[in-house]
Amino acid sequence: MLKTFLPALVAGAFAMTACAADDDKAARAAVEGLGPGIKVDSIAPAPMPGFFQVVASGRMVYVTTDGRYMLNGNLIDLKNRTDLSAASWAATRKTELAKVPASQRLIYAPANPKHTITVFTDVDCGFCRQLHAHIDEFNKQGIAVEYVFWPREGVKTTAGNDTPSYTKAVSVWCSADRKNAFNDAMKGGSPKAATCANPVKDEFELGERLGVNGTPTIVTENGDVVGGYVTPAQLLQALNAPPGTANRRGG
Repeated sequence: MLKTFLPALVAGAFAMTACAADDDKAARAAVEGLGPGIKVDSIAPAPMPGFFQVVASGRMVYVTTDGRYMLNGNLIDLKNRTDLSAASWAATRKTELAKVPASQRLIYAPANPKHTITVFTDVDCGFCRQLHAHIDEFNKQGIAVEYVFWPREGVKTTAGNDTPSYTKAVSVWCSADRKNAFNDAMKGGSPKAATCANPVKDEFELGERLGVNGTPTIVTENGDVVGGYVTPAQLLQALNAPPGTANRRGG
């Protein structure tokens, strides 16, 4: 993966600008040539002349149109004091998460939510469990929490077997009482083994494309990431802040 070859990258996102396939060939080839398994998810002209913004394996880089030079890090508009990379990431997250239907999420919501967050979670994650312990308080504050699965061990082991965290996530999803199984797992219980058609693998891969690298990852309605674990008070403060001002970060 790209992160293996470029561990210092700070992720960003791409400008949603069309570009001719012939124009981006050199930049695309340069990034995909960094190592096996690297796939360009999106490429488009960057805000600065002579560069493409390239998203690959959940990371963003800027590559010259001839594919010779590459920059990593967030692109800042000094005139307007704007983090263009973070803004693009937020727009990308918002768009991509909107494609995940409610039927593929675990939703804990009050009757009339004021805010809705998406949380990439793992049933064995200690901070995820601490976050879920406040679920009633989040709902009382008018915050709807919509979980998608991101097993921290990935989907497959190096031997090609399902990882324990993936197996547990699938078992929770396939339980007769999904929410009860999830609540129990978040208290340290072990879900009864079960299999069925499920969205876990797709959600894990989505998280990777969006730069998720740990759990919990909390994404707001605007696509901003406001934390890993946060208290209810901290989360409400972040959600009530103007878009893009509360702990915004790239992928």
